[in-house]
Amino acid sequence: MASTQGHKDLKVFQRAYDRAMKIFHSSKDFPKEERYSLTDQLRRSSRGVCTNIAEAYRKRHYPKMFVSKLSDSDAEVAETQVWLDFAHDCGYISSQFHRESHLDYSQVGAMLGSMMLNPECFTPTAPGKQE
Repeated sequence: MASTQGHKDLKVFQRAYDRAMKIFHSSKDFPKEERYSLTDQLRRSSRGVCTNIAEAYRKRHYPKMFVSKLSDSDAEVAETQVWLDFAHDCGYISSQFHRESHLDYSQVGAMLGSMMLNPECFTPTAPGKQE
């Protein structure tokens, strides 16, 4: 039986985690006066995408709770995109980084949407699924 890492095996988690780390590293250069506002909010929301996916995975036995946590993650996607807009418009991130981040989060949002529409594919009892 293959070893699984749970939520870490999900492509949506991997993509969101990778982007959150890129945001973390890029935000190190934000001005000090943004430390307790934009920097913290952007880091928190980007990490929130990941943490809500992990929580959803643990609740996959209960489809309504699973979908609810995925919805929370999707809301964090939208919040992160707004903070990225602020960071870009304030001149803290490049247009390229802004575009790439928005694209990644749009794809994460689409993946979350698909998961919310098909929660039965993620339940441990789904055909072909192994714990």
